[in-house]
Amino acid sequence: MLFHPYPDGSARRAGFLGTVLFMGALPMAPGTLLASAQAPAPDVRQVVAPAQKGPTVRRLGEEQAYPITPQRRALLNTIRYAEGTWVGGSDEGYRVIYGGSRVSRLDRHPEITVRRTYVSAAAGAYQFLPATWHEASRRLGLSDFGPRSQDQAALYLMEKRGALASFDTQGLTHDVLARLAPEWASLPASHGGSYYGQPVKTVTELKRFYTGELQRLQQS
Repeated sequence: MLFHPYPDGSARRAGFLGTVLFMGALPMAPGTLLASAQAPAPDVRQVVAPAQKGPTVRRLGEEQAYPITPQRRALLNTIRYAEGTWVGGSDEGYRVIYGGSRVSRLDRHPEITVRRTYVSAAAGAYQFLPATWHEASRRLGLSDFGPRSQDQAALYLMEKRGALASFDTQGLTHDVLARLAPEWASLPASHGGSYYGQPVKTVTELKRFYTGELQRLQQS
């Protein structure tokens, strides 16, 4: 507020102060607070979102992370058959790299790039690409590229694709194969062809092989 002086130089302070004193003397309604009074602080509570639970990490120790039932073994063998690494059911299939050659060592993924119809560094019974293998081996704590490790990594990929639980309860269905098709190009997608436009096995052929393998395993 500005105060205009009288001609003699004195300010109108007396009038202003009188007004303030007069207002201070007025009665106030119950519950009325002066503007200068400090209101109580609102009750502010911090809301903390619950921590997100990550996926279960299985690790290969003395016991297998994924038990291998006759049904799961028959499915693993069926994928090997589709991928061209069956090799009569021998462990030689675990040494196959893309193109059909074989490696002598299985202490690690060979990471050998081959240029043929396609360019690929896929290796092993389930034709793991290097990046796919490194993910699975890290998650499972695998220390080599041997048959046992490859089997476990393949089951990990089945679970990751949401196919393993369905397979365990329903068997080798069209849905299970379609879920696995993005992982293995030789398996048919829902439309019957390869997910990647590559040569593919038919559902009928795969089911026939799977049924034969399951019967053989259950009888042995």
